[in-house]
Amino acid sequence: MSPLMTRIAVSAAITALLLGLWHTLVVLADLPPFILPSPWRVATALWSNAGLIARNAWVTLTEVLIGLVLGASLGAATALWLAVSPMARVLIRPALVLTQALPVFALAPILTLWLGYGLWSKVLMAILIIYFPVASAFFDGLMQTPRGWLDLAQAMQATRSRTLWRIRVPAALPSLASGLRLAAVYAPIGAIIGEWVGASKGLGYLMLLANGRAKIDLMFAALVVLATMTLLLHRAVGWACDRMTARLD
Repeated sequence: MSPLMTRIAVSAAITALLLGLWHTLVVLADLPPFILPSPWRVATALWSNAGLIARNAWVTLTEVLIGLVLGASLGAATALWLAVSPMARVLIRPALVLTQALPVFALAPILTLWLGYGLWSKVLMAILIIYFPVASAFFDGLMQTPRGWLDLAQAMQATRSRTLWRIRVPAALPSLASGLRLAAVYAPIGAIIGEWVGASKGLGYLMLLANGRAKIDLMFAALVVLATMTLLLHRAVGWACDRMTARLD
């Protein structure tokens, strides 16, 4: 069996086990549907509301992808700036750390007030959540280039620009990949929090709407779609990162 088929079989087995435990808990504890619906009820709600869920999932996916691209790009650019500029490290790096002392989730109402209930308040929320992990991970990688590589570049009289792009950046790609993998998980969180605060579309909005109308099976169906979306996004980003770092071998 190929490694891919093995991973698929393991994932299917784990999913089946989790569904079995979920169903067993509902049956043994005799939980009412408004507390914890059975997997069958959730699957039925997913099927009967497929169009509604798909439309809202597309909105959330758009917010997540835009936030992921912009946040990762901004974080990588900031890391490069910090790596080449001692002045930036003195002035900007403490400010980055300070931003993490603020509860990012508490900024969601402010962003909604400033940017409205549309797309960009959710995108900016996703950017704020993933910006620091990407910038921090990539910057650490840039500052930990093996000393021998830098000495060799200096002996060959390489310019600072060539040393950065030919040695330091390639050596830091594994660190950047780690930051991107975290960003793929954090980006949906930012979008959903923004939708919870104020939105008229998206999976977060749909979950709140379903909860308010006591349609707990629909709420769980939206949650399952969100979790699946996040796993697939993490897998896609991980694949891209593996391709990126494979060039170093």
